[in-house]
Amino acid sequence: VLKRAGYHTAIVGKWHLGLESPNTPNERGFDFFHGFLGDMMDDYYNHRRHGINYMRRNSEVVDPEGHATEIFTKWTCEYLQGRTPDQPFFLYLAYNAPHSPIQPPEDWLKRVQAREQGISPKRAKLVALIEHLDDAVGRVLHTLKQTGQDRNTLIVFSSDNGGALYFGANNGPLRDGKGTMYEGGLKVPTAVVWPGHIRPGSRTDLMALTMDIYPTLCEAAGARFDHPIDGVSFLPTLLGKKQPPLRKEWFFRRREGGLAFGGKTIEAVRRGDWKLLQNSPFGPMELYNLRQDPLEKHNVIQKERKVYRELAAALRRHIQRAGAVPWQSPETMFGK
Repeated sequence: VLKRAGYHTAIVGKWHLGLESPNTPNERGFDFFHGFLGDMMDDYYNHRRHGINYMRRNSEVVDPEGHATEIFTKWTCEYLQGRTPDQPFFLYLAYNAPHSPIQPPEDWLKRVQAREQGISPKRAKLVALIEHLDDAVGRVLHTLKQTGQDRNTLIVFSSDNGGALYFGANNGPLRDGKGTMYEGGLKVPTAVVWPGHIRPGSRTDLMALTMDIYPTLCEAAGARFDHPIDGVSFLPTLLGKKQPPLRKEWFFRRREGGLAFGGKTIEAVRRGDWKLLQNSPFGPMELYNLRQDPLEKHNVIQKERKVYRELAAALRRHIQRAGAVPWQSPETMFGK
């Protein structure tokens, strides 16, 4: 969509949407790819997954040295420095950090330990990995300024989930964290910068989903598409205008293999202040009123049966609709 609008499209960092044709970045709309085809790395310094090197420059196998965060930052800055003012660009920068393994550079770890006396070794490593990432983002922004592109670039910084408590993350008072259907796992902040358009320091409580970023950026870029999507642009909110809620019902689902899930799902649906969830495929449904109980301490599913039935029906309809899209290829599920 952005290419049709005259944009050069690039991705640096983690891909995680396919290891081979036809699901490589260059075949899925990106002019340029410099990054990691796989999901998590087994080591931030050797960049392997199950012993396989998935580092690529387009389709070329590359084997760089150094910490993955440093490498992706270097590649990003090189891309920005090579841009010409006459062609706009879209760059998707996806760091592996702070995903496990929690492996910060040693000097960053020592800095955190010296500054925060008594911090647990586990949390110190996570804080160091995040601060290392934060510094990398700062260098990218500095390169934008050096190249004169900072005043005309819209920047979105976000995360796909809350912090992982088992690695020492702190999600404030919110319940639980990454991998769960509680607010500590789902609710994340997002920062957006667009000089001359978004008022510096402004804030909003408008709720959006990650998929809403796509139509927002398309609208900002003047890129049009005619196919139906579930995402809704929140550009009016960014520009300081009033905007109604983006949707009536909000759905969250996660499917995993392995022993914990066995290919089953966990899910949540939110409508207004009400949220119904099942945090384990083998556990009970839970119902919370987030206005009265934002920390999800009081399960009221036995008291609010009408609300439960309505939300359960909505969730069932969504699951049925989503089931039209197979999560595995027919060859994987049934054999060739």
